[in-house]
Amino acid sequence: MTWSFERVTSSAADFHARELPEPAQRAVWVCDATAPALVLGSAQPDRDVDREACAAAGVEVVRRHSGGGAVLVVPGEVLWVDLVLPAGDPLWQDDVGSAVHWVGDAWAAALRDLGVAAAVHRGGLVRAPWSPQVCFAGLGPGEVTVGGRKVVGISQRRTRVAARFQCAALLRWEPGAIVRLLALPPWAVRDLIVVAAAVAVDPATLLDAFRHRLT
Repeated sequence: MTWSFERVTSSAADFHARELPEPAQRAVWVCDATAPALVLGSAQPDRDVDREACAAAGVEVVRRHSGGGAVLVVPGEVLWVDLVLPAGDPLWQDDVGSAVHWVGDAWAAALRDLGVAAAVHRGGLVRAPWSPQVCFAGLGPGEVTVGGRKVVGISQRRTRVAARFQCAALLRWEPGAIVRLLALPPWAVRDLIVVAAAVAVDPATLLDAFRHRLT
């Protein structure tokens, strides 16, 4: 089973609005974001956002179709990769919790190929202070950690024809920015700085290693 590959330069809003194709086929979509965006989870309340702070910083507020807390997408600071998997594929699983494990396995294997000791979380959702607001504050099934810190966040959107796994690998982790945009108290930075980390590898090399592991 092969994967088609497409790399696009796009706003976060346009990329999230992209529809799943019918019929769906295995696909890797990489997005190079054109501008900063605060991407909210599908059920995240609007009251979490400080709209004035976002406008002042030139950060667009976008809502994705998959769940979880907010992700701050800044060009060059996140490696953004979506995977499309058709229903009925050998990798498909009906159980939502375990359905994402193979995605995390591919990321972790790619990182280990580059000398980074990565692990995949196979337990349930781990909540932490600020995880309802900030994606990288919590830990979900299939997500990837290094030294206990989250480095790859994964969310999923499922339809009758396919699943779309949205992956964000951190290239930089400075939580002060998302704290300000979400109007969290300044001391939230102290909690957030220790729960996630940037991957200390070249993003182009990581993407190549990830694609290799998918095949």
